[in-house]
Amino acid sequence: MELKLQIGYQELIRLIRQLPASQIAQLKAELTDHLIEEKAKIEKSQLRHLLLNGPIMTDEEYENYQQNRKWMNQWRTQ
Repeated sequence: MELKLQIGYQELIRLIRQLPASQIAQLKAELTDHLIEEKAKIEKSQLRHLLLNGPIMTDEEYENYQQNRKWMNQWRTQ
């Protein structure tokens, strides 16, 4: 059985403040150790997916880019 609650942020903070100090410390440790690492892994995975599946240059486009870069560097130094 799974129970899901819709609690607003301010109400959640109010409930946390009612906890004893030891349980607040335990909650803080749980959040920093487990949940934040889990969220970070998901975000890294999403970024990796975006980067690996993003657009890539063809050889012709890369050659054109290199020529434009060379031209811009010459123009800038003159």
